[in-house]
Order: sequence, then structure tokens, then C-alpha cells
Amino acid sequence: MTDQPVFLTKDGYKKLEEELELLRTNRRAEVAERLHDAMEGGELIENAEYESAKNEQAFVEGRILTLETMLSNAIIIEEGGPQDIVRVGSKVAIQEGDNQPEQYVIVGAAEANPKEGRISNQSPLGQALLGRKTGDEIRVSAPAGVLTFRVLSVK
Repeated sequence: MTDQPVFLTKDGYKKLEEELELLRTNRRAEVAERLHDAMEGGELIENAEYESAKNEQAFVEGRILTLETMLSNAIIIEEGGPQDIVRVGSKVAIQEGDNQPEQYVIVGAAEANPKEGRISNQSPLGQALLGRKTGDEIRVSAPAGVLTFRVLSVK
């Protein structure tokens, strides 16, 4: 993970802080206990429980480092500002041709969840929307070809 800025909503920042606290307190202790129990089980060379606990420990420690880096590089998306231009934090309604309109909130990559209508500012669609206004047409390269969308509204 690099020292790139991480755009987060206030809620997103709080969720990552809570996850970090849970990992530092509960999960570390649980994994340490699993490791201790597995080491008491005798031979470590062919001990599957020990290997599993070591892998889990590596995952937990890696996630802690990732969260610490993300939080230290976080830029909180502020409410307010220009409402007519798409930016991180904007709620955007778009439409492709005659298809049903779709609504998305532009968020940082750490909070992206397309199923919940939250797309990353780094995704092709998110990048194409940034800086646009109601009525603008955008073109996005996708595996199915170039898609054209019209911006219906920006909030």
C-alpha cells in the first residue's frame, strides 16, 4: 500500500477505525491463543492447526497494517461545496440510452460497493463522471465496448 490519499466519508472512516480496534484487541488475542494451543499440541512440522493459526496471524497483521496506512492517509469527504459538479461524495443519476436511470454515490476506493450504488472515484465510470455536470454525456470504455451515459442529476 502506498501513501496515496484515501477518500473516505465520515462513516467510512469510523467503520475502518472500528475494524482496526477489533483486530488489535480481540482478533490478535484470539489468534495468539490458537497459536499457543497449537504449539502445545506437540510436533509443529505436521501440525495443520499451527499452520492455519500462523496464516491467520499473518492475515490479521497484514490487515492491521493496511488499515493503519489507509487511516493515516485518509481525506474525509466534506459535505457541501459545489452541488452541480460531480466530485467525490456526489450522488449522481445517469442513464445509458433508453435503459433505466441508475444512481451512484462517488466514493473513495476503500468504500466502493457497486451493489450498494457506491462506485470508486478510481473506477472507469467514476473517473469519467468527475467534473461533469447535469446534461453532460460521458463515454466509458468497458469490456462490452464503449458505453455512453447522460448525467441526469448531481447532488
